[in-house]
Amino acid sequence: MKLYTILFFILLNFFQSCSAQNPNLSQITKSSAQNRIGHPVFNLGKNIGCIYQDKNKNYWFASNGEGVFRYDGKVITQMTIQDGLVSNFVLKIEEDINGQLWFSTRDGVCSFDGLKFKNYTDSMNEKPYGKLQYKQGGLFFSLLNGLCFYDGKSFTNFAIHPETYNSEPYQINRPYSVYSTLVDKQGKVWFGTQERGVCRYDGDSFIYFTEHGLDRAAVRTLFQDKAGTIWAGNNGAGLFRFDGKEFANFTVEKGLANPEFLKKQKGKDGTLARPWTINEDDLGNLFIGTIDAGVWKYDGKNLTNYTTKDGLLGNSIWKIYKDNKGELWFVSNGEAIYKFDGNEFVKINFH
Repeated sequence: MKLYTILFFILLNFFQSCSAQNPNLSQITKSSAQNRIGHPVFNLGKNIGCIYQDKNKNYWFASNGEGVFRYDGKVITQMTIQDGLVSNFVLKIEEDINGQLWFSTRDGVCSFDGLKFKNYTDSMNEKPYGKLQYKQGGLFFSLLNGLCFYDGKSFTNFAIHPETYNSEPYQINRPYSVYSTLVDKQGKVWFGTQERGVCRYDGDSFIYFTEHGLDRAAVRTLFQDKAGTIWAGNNGAGLFRFDGKEFANFTVEKGLANPEFLKKQKGKDGTLARPWTINEDDLGNLFIGTIDAGVWKYDGKNLTNYTTKDGLLGNSIWKIYKDNKGELWFVSNGEAIYKFDGNEFVKINFH
């Protein structure tokens, strides 16, 4: 018994000695525990509407109700309001020129520096409105009556609607609300609105494009392909292509419209009336994800439609994202993630 007692005190003195020689040891351990944010989970949540790959090659998935999920190639970590996220209803993820991530949510905007979240909602709303001075690499955030631009250092609020427009605070319908943003190769900024078509800012003035039904519903997505062509996806009127002067209705040209949706809000298979997301592979093939008719592939001549018969969980495509390797990721029905192997869609398993 005495031997065990002696050994106990020897070990105790040893650890105390180590702690004395390394006074920061316990602090480092405590700090590491504090720096851990979120908790590991086995699967992504549902209602995934956004994917983003950061500079460290981590994949982020935004959920409309369950916060965000980070996948480092091995572990999925979920982060919610309990970890400092402004809201569990996350709409968009971006990265600024400083390497900080930004999360646009239903209830505001916050940033993430790798250790903690910081809420910028009040800071944005309190800024006065002025003129947009776009700088490359800046981010756009939607506000109730306008937009906020962040250049990596400061915020600037601005409005795209005419000065004569006056929206009552209680109005639910806001025709100038922005659903999508694109900065083209020439540095011009394009905004997809709720009921005013596409708005282009050339550094001085705002020009609106409303032709051929472009203003009949919300412009959910904007995209510029390798050739420089700008595409706009209208939730009901279809896919539009810009020829340098105006937008032409590509969907109508190809005989893939669904007039009944704008009248009765009824979707239809085999149509290209409701483009929700657009991207392009390294070969120049355009992929258009619809919210009710699967994925359409356009190679510059031919259109091919992919649906549940090609391996998709459902025909509602919420997001098409291109990662740092040039691979396309497809979100089907908000809960299944796929890659396309050239012939069919292959579901990604994260565990």
